[in-house]
Amino acid sequence: MRAFVVDKYKGPLQERDVPEPVVGEGDVLVQVQAAGLNQLDEKIRAGEFKQILPYTLPLILGNDVAGTVIRVGARVRGFKAGDEVFARPDKDRIGTFAERIAVAETDLALKPASISMEEAGSLPLVALTAWQALVERGNVQPGQKVLIHAGAGGVGSIAIQLAKHLGAIVATTASATNADFVRELGADTVVDYRSEDFEQVLGGYDLVLDSLGGKNLEKSLRVLKPGGTAVGIAGPPDPAFAREAGLNPILRLATIALSNRIRRQARKLGVNYQFLFMRADGDQLRRIAHLVDTGALRPVVGRVFPFDQTIEALGRLEPGGIRGKSVISNT
Repeated sequence: MRAFVVDKYKGPLQERDVPEPVVGEGDVLVQVQAAGLNQLDEKIRAGEFKQILPYTLPLILGNDVAGTVIRVGARVRGFKAGDEVFARPDKDRIGTFAERIAVAETDLALKPASISMEEAGSLPLVALTAWQALVERGNVQPGQKVLIHAGAGGVGSIAIQLAKHLGAIVATTASATNADFVRELGADTVVDYRSEDFEQVLGGYDLVLDSLGGKNLEKSLRVLKPGGTAVGIAGPPDPAFAREAGLNPILRLATIALSNRIRRQARKLGVNYQFLFMRADGDQLRRIAHLVDTGALRPVVGRVFPFDQTIEALGRLEPGGIRGKSVISNT
């Protein structure tokens, strides 16, 4: 089976012939027809998450999949051969840059009927991130104010739509060239990050979804109202994540140290900081698929690469370089 593999951290992505996936009793074997490209793929390759995601190398990259079921394990009841599906495989079972992948039934959902395989392949990771940030963590309610950074990107373009669906008043940061685009997605206020300082023009927000980290996250805390929450997906990891991930005591202490400064700043301001590393969830994907098929959400695919160009596609994955998501197609 053809796949794209990283042999060592910071090493190049390489095409390899690899063994067929092992299909357990609760697994579904999927013919990969589309795979979304994510910054997470590049960060894994570069070794940025090797402490909290200790993969065994060589590793097939890829965190999004849309395709067709080939066969199912003995205990699978919700899917059958021929079903069109999409998923973000569990973090310990990634590998969608391949011809086939075995996915746990619990992580899988039927593909939205109204969109293409490429559009479906763009959705799982970013849509689950937006859902878990806005619905699970933020409990966003009608009339609340939500700031979503990098609104034209993969996560941002879905999060804006979801926040509007939830009834929020939405602000976003984007370049001037993307201002009309993010307004079409539902943004009420657009801050040009190249010419404006969002901290100077925004305030009183209930929730911020921050995908940039660093100084941007620190400033995000200051636009929250008392009791508001900043959900960060670029880090730093917090103690709650360390506990949920089952990190060893040394790594837990390191995680506490990494996030100590931002958590202290949040406490001083009377606001909250939470780190989110999204998880696979087939039930949530089913709800997301319903929102797509009813027109509440639409995927944003900026570019499609053929499977043969996976290495080039990962190399061209630059923050802010494309609207929405890039996708690999193997149809």
